[in-house]
Amino acid sequence: MDHLFLVGAGGFLGAVARYLVSGWISQLSPGRFPWGTFAVNVTGSFMLAFLVTVVLERLLSGNNWRMFLGIGFLGAYTTFSTFAWETDSLVRQGSWLLAAANVGGNVAAALVAARIGLILARIL
Repeated sequence: MDHLFLVGAGGFLGAVARYLVSGWISQLSPGRFPWGTFAVNVTGSFMLAFLVTVVLERLLSGNNWRMFLGIGFLGAYTTFSTFAWETDSLVRQGSWLLAAANVGGNVAAALVAARIGLILARIL
């Protein structure tokens, strides 16, 4: 039961963070490209790699932190289900180029962000 609470509490905070960050970025961004979701996917990929390497492997090795941060917070923060819906919406609107840019950009930038997070965490 403790694990459910930790995942739920982390998930609540991650969902709120996703809502705030995605909304803020979307308001700052012109056009139809879903920059808010893009930013959340990239920062979430970075944070997961960084936190797993620094926090969970070095500082706080307990399973509770993995439940709260990795599964709860970052599981709710990252938005690949939204990413899929928004990409499909672009396709339905006939915006094939934007849909392809969304897929390629999200995947490439998230992989780069994860690598950078890993590298920076190992430098510390």
